[in-house]
Amino acid sequence: MTDDLKARETYHHGDLRRALLKAAEDELAEKGPEGFTLRGCAKRAGVSHAAPAHHFGDTTGLLSALAGEGYQRFHAAIEARMDASPDQTPEGRMVAAGLGYVAFARANPALFGLMFSSRKPDYGNPALEKAASAAFDQLVDSVAAFHGDDPLSSRKGRQQVAAIWSVVHGLSDLLLSQRLKLLAQQGDDELEQDLTGILRALISPKEA
Repeated sequence: MTDDLKARETYHHGDLRRALLKAAEDELAEKGPEGFTLRGCAKRAGVSHAAPAHHFGDTTGLLSALAGEGYQRFHAAIEARMDASPDQTPEGRMVAAGLGYVAFARANPALFGLMFSSRKPDYGNPALEKAASAAFDQLVDSVAAFHGDDPLSSRKGRQQVAAIWSVVHGLSDLLLSQRLKLLAQQGDDELEQDLTGILRALISPKEA
């Protein structure tokens, strides 16, 4: 390792893990999961090529850590969207959660793809499993608040969770792939109004 790289790694010190995760996200956005390399991450972070392996083991370890962080940010973004909603009824919070889901996907397409479409992360990783489970529990809790019971305790409840998740995720995926042109070819305000209408129709079809 050169003196220059040693100095940079010393500079990062406790933030080296954070610097590597940021570099990994940039590498993922530019090259995708298939072109992703530890060496590329190290170069972006300005550290030795051995630094990512030292902290994360291998490519799977680094991508698992990045996906885990992604779920934490995803969870926080949805929670913030629900808390900021002017409609604090259970239905209003569910709609806000759906809007937050789509907004996160559109703002973080590469990270969202890693979290939900890639087989690169190891979901046996305890930290990743915990973060992903917390995000799923957030969905279940919002459905429970609306329906008044644990939706996973009944077949109908499980169907409702699956339906809401499928529609919100499907909207996100179609928008990211630019397949939902009938909605995407308009301003963000109009798109959000349309998504709100879709979500309200899904959650409370009799009132839509």
